[in-house]
Amino acid sequence: MEQYFVLQNGVKMPRTGYGTYKCTDGSDGQIVRMALEAGYRLLDTAAAYENEEHVGKAVRESGIPRKEIFLTSKVWKTNLGYEKTKKSFEESLERLQTEYLDLFLLHWPKPASDTENWKELDRESWKALEEFYHQGKVRAIGVSNFLPHHLEALMENADVRPMVNQLELHVGYLQEAAVQYCKSWGIQVQAWSPLGRRRVLEEPAVVGMAEKYNVSPAQFLLKFLLQQNLGVIPKASSMERMRQNLELPDIEITEEDLCFLRCLPQIGWSGEHPDLERVAPQGS
Repeated sequence: MEQYFVLQNGVKMPRTGYGTYKCTDGSDGQIVRMALEAGYRLLDTAAAYENEEHVGKAVRESGIPRKEIFLTSKVWKTNLGYEKTKKSFEESLERLQTEYLDLFLLHWPKPASDTENWKELDRESWKALEEFYHQGKVRAIGVSNFLPHHLEALMENADVRPMVNQLELHVGYLQEAAVQYCKSWGIQVQAWSPLGRRRVLEEPAVVGMAEKYNVSPAQFLLKFLLQQNLGVIPKASSMERMRQNLELPDIEITEEDLCFLRCLPQIGWSGEHPDLERVAPQGS
C-alpha cells in the first residue's frame, strides 16, 4: 500500500499519522519523540491540545530534517474570525518553533452549537488560511469536523478548496454522507479516533474478524479505514503499539466484511457533534 495520499494541490500527506491529543500530559514530549523513533512522519496537534511546545521540541530534538515531518495544527473554535485566526496561526508557529506548517485546519465550524453567525466566522477564518497558503506559510489548508452543509457554506466564497477534512471515523461511527461528500469534491478525509473507544475494540464482530485476518483488533480497525482511502491518526503510548499501528500487515479485507462492518449499529461515538451539545461518550 502506498504510504502517502496526494492532496489536490500535489502535496503528499502520510496515510498514517500520530495523534498527539493528551499524549504529552506530564511527559514533556517524550511520547512524541518515541512516535518519531517508531517511524511516524505525520504529527497532528492543535492549539487546543496545549502541547505545541512539546511537539515542536520533539521535532527539533529528533534530528530528523523538518522537511521530512508533516506537521499539522489547528485554530480552536473560539478563535474563528479573520484577525483571531491570523493571531492563532502565528502563535502556533511560535510554539512549534517552525517557519511553516504542512497542514493548518479550522478545528470546528462553530464556536458553539447555537452560534448564529458561524458562516461569516468560517469565511473570515478561511480567508486568513488562504493568505497563509498563498504566502507559503502552510503547504495545505483544510477543516476538521465540517459536515456537508458547513463545507457548502464555506466554499461559496472560497478561492481555495479545503484539501483535508478531519472527522471522527471508526467502525460504529462512519459518517458516510460526510465522507462521500468530501470524496466528490476531492477533499481527503482523515479519521480522528480511528480506533473508537474500548467498546469498539472489544466489539465481538471486530475481535472475531481480527482473529480471522490474524491481526490485532487495533490493526484491523486501522486497515478497515485505510482500505477505504481514509487517512488515520491513531494514538498510542507504548513503542510496541505505535509500531503495530504503523506497520500494518498486508491484508485485504473482503468486500463482504467491509459492508458488514459499515452497517453495524452506532457504537463508540465520542459525543462530539458540531451542531449539537456534547453528550457523554459511548463505551469510553
